[in-house]
This record gives sequence, structure tokens and C-alpha cells, in this order.
Amino acid sequence: MSQLLGLFNSAGPAAFTQMACQMAPYFSSIAPEFAELSPNRAVVNVPFRKEITNHLASVHAIALCNAAELAGGTMTDVSIPAGARWIPKGMTVEYLAKAKSNIQAVADGSGIDWQTAGDKIVPVEIFDEGGVKVFTAHITMNVKLA
Repeated sequence: MSQLLGLFNSAGPAAFTQMACQMAPYFSSIAPEFAELSPNRAVVNVPFRKEITNHLASVHAIALCNAAELAGGTMTDVSIPAGARWIPKGMTVEYLAKAKSNIQAVADGSGIDWQTAGDKIVPVEIFDEGGVKVFTAHITMNVKLA
């Protein structure tokens, strides 16, 4: 089991989220909370707050990107083989609808071969409270095996 997954399982979602935001402080700006973390899956909830809205009173683009990167990065970390490393190389996003409520970022790595090195495309979808998909991201993660 990865160190990150062990930490999530032992500390619980709230404490784990706080530690993750201490390690990468820019995630604090979206006030996230992990709902799930396991190999091939991460779910991160982000509350709707004025601090992350734009001039249209919806969640701004970079807040959506931060949520996607947090979900996609942690899911990658707990999915790769022991001793492997990863780094994001790029992200392609689509804004599908205005997010005017709490949002949930879901990273799904079930279709990815984590046992080989190289670029992996990690899909992340973000939904509003009504279940409407408001954003998608495809994050290119470069994985190096030990």
C-alpha cells in the first residue's frame, strides 16, 4: 500500500485533507475535502464559496483545475507501483456548464495500465450538486518506475 493511501486510511478524510493542503498549500484556496481515495479512484468535494467564484457568480476556472489536479494527482499516487514516481506534464480541460453549487471532482484510473512507465492520461470529471457534469480534465501524468 502506498504511504499516501496508508495516511488516508489511518488519519481519515478530514485530517488527510488538512495534511495534503499543508504539503501543497495552493490547494487550501479551494477548501477541499476528500470523500474517497483508493487505487484507481479519488473523490474530492469542494464547497461553493464566494472566494472561488468569478464575475458570473460561478466557480472559477482555476478552482476547477485545482480540484481536478488534487483528485487526479492523489489517485495517481495511490495507483502506481511501489517505488514509482509521477509528475503532471499537462492538462486539457473543458468547461461544460456553470458550477453554481458545491462541486465534486472524481478521478477514475480504472482504465489505465499503471504497471508500465510513460505518459498516462488521467480523466477527471467534476459535477455540481445536481449531478450535472460541469467540467472535464485529461491530465497527462508521466510515470517513472523504480
